[in-house]
Amino acid sequence: MSWYKKLKQYFPVEEMKSEEHMETLLKEKSDVYYKDEDENHVLMYAEFESFIFIDYVYVSSNARGQGLGHQLIEKMKAKGKPIILEVEPVDYEDTDTAKRLHFYQREDFKHAQSIGYTRRSLATNEPTPMEILYWSPEDATEEEIYEQMKRMYEEIHTYKDSQFYGKSYQPVDEVLTLNEDRDSQNILKDLKRS
Repeated sequence: MSWYKKLKQYFPVEEMKSEEHMETLLKEKSDVYYKDEDENHVLMYAEFESFIFIDYVYVSSNARGQGLGHQLIEKMKAKGKPIILEVEPVDYEDTDTAKRLHFYQREDFKHAQSIGYTRRSLATNEPTPMEILYWSPEDATEEEIYEQMKRMYEEIHTYKDSQFYGKSYQPVDEVLTLNEDRDSQNILKDLKRS
């Protein structure tokens, strides 16, 4: 099965980029956008000079529980830069969301509670709220994470979007907000350590 089919089977349609979009990023942004894959995993990420954004990480079901996800995150941490990623809010009906959050909690990621992030899906035309998790070797502030997310959104998520989808994503200032008084629960706080 191709790397794209693996991702498409695992991630909801509202979170997926088109295959053409991702292939174009790999070709035209090859200095920033990367794919790391083998038969058991696919890791898509953007590495900028001051941070890393994990776009997609997939570990096959037959390799889960063997430390592969941990190894992939350790490989990213070894680069010595803050790591940022998006996760869907906890859905207690979907045990996978809780498992993913437990995994990132064990990997010492923090929830950027002051960052609001809702992007209208071009696939479903529905607003898709996401939460931002980050790991930082030197305690980056949420304001720094916010600025890095804005850059990533403009350089990766919206790259040639109208060409691939026939319409554009919303401007970054409509999608990302920074508000220290944002009424957001820490999505990692209530998880039991495991």
